[in-house]
Amino acid sequence: MDSAGQADAPSVPPGTPKGLRVLPLTDRPGWRASGEVSLLTRPAWEQTLCRLARSDEETCHLELSAVTFVDVAGVSALAVTAQGLAQGRRIVLEEPPATLRRVLDLFWPDLLTVEVMGR
Repeated sequence: MDSAGQADAPSVPPGTPKGLRVLPLTDRPGWRASGEVSLLTRPAWEQTLCRLARSDEETCHLELSAVTFVDVAGVSALAVTAQGLAQGRRIVLEEPPATLRRVLDLFWPDLLTVEVMGR
């Protein structure tokens, strides 16, 4: 995270189609992400998930309408984070890419700590 609270993927090489940019939400607890979650950007994604897991908020939002792609490892990191949340806590995914939703449904169909909204 930089001083503005942004988590950019470290050292994304020039020519990489999309990086990952993560900013805190101002109107509710959570983060807004844009770009894609892949091998190159996964450290920033995982750092965001760790911060989310450490927060005291019962519900944390991930606004993902500007995320174009999440690889299986990125979805797995999300699922592992959600599985480790204390009882009563949850993650609300707002407008995630369709592939993220499909991978969650396929591999973690009973993951009650994640709620998907939109898209």
